[in-house]
Amino acid sequence: MKALLHVKQLNKIYGKGTQQFHALQDISFKIEEGEFVGVMGSSGAGKSTLLNLLATIDTPTTGDIVIAGQTVSTMNADQLTDFRRDHLGFIFQDYNLLDSLTVQENILLPLAIAKKPAKVIAKKVEEIAQLFGIEKLLHKYPYEISGGQKQRTAASRALVTEPKLIFADEPTGALDSKSATELLHSFVRLNEEKEATIMMVTHDAYAASFCRRIIFIQDGKLALEIVKGTKTRQQFLEQILQTIAQMGGDRHDVI
Repeated sequence: MKALLHVKQLNKIYGKGTQQFHALQDISFKIEEGEFVGVMGSSGAGKSTLLNLLATIDTPTTGDIVIAGQTVSTMNADQLTDFRRDHLGFIFQDYNLLDSLTVQENILLPLAIAKKPAKVIAKKVEEIAQLFGIEKLLHKYPYEISGGQKQRTAASRALVTEPKLIFADEPTGALDSKSATELLHSFVRLNEEKEATIMMVTHDAYAASFCRRIIFIQDGKLALEIVKGTKTRQQFLEQILQTIAQMGGDRHDVI
């Protein structure tokens, strides 16, 4: 398989002199096309810093980030704006929906900005809404739907442009267990049926158990990684919990 994301000796340092803080130290890993990878670690481990760098929201102190063969860490602001629009999808915990637009209008917004033909927009919106099970909500407004439905709408908007790489930042953090499970199953379908490449940052072992591989960050460093392989999701969940415990975490704090 081909590496879609290649992180090379990534370092992020905040502050100067004696006030320096090494948020990330020599992080290197790859994510191949079609993978569903989770990133885990305790609060302050560097998960959010890593995501911000990969999502081109922040820049590394040293090291390279290569996405789809392009070194994004050397791009200027205009190049980064175009690259984000054309290649990346973002799903955040707080939805970021526009209350003045319907569910349908929120989803199609990126396509309208890209000036796609009306027929193409209608077809893509219909397909992604079906995938996330919100086709009956398209004419409702965000204030008329539940948190889980809002998150699936936000996910649909992020994915309607078929980005090469999807970044999900604690996407289940504000959801109840039923809504979280529905969203995670949608991610699995997206990954398996559309071969979408997803990197999900989460503190939740249950959410992480839906991934195929987990990368653990500890004290700004890549600690270890585990692979689901042929395990059932329940078996993988147990392995994740055991790994957290071995790293000094409390398994009861993460589920």
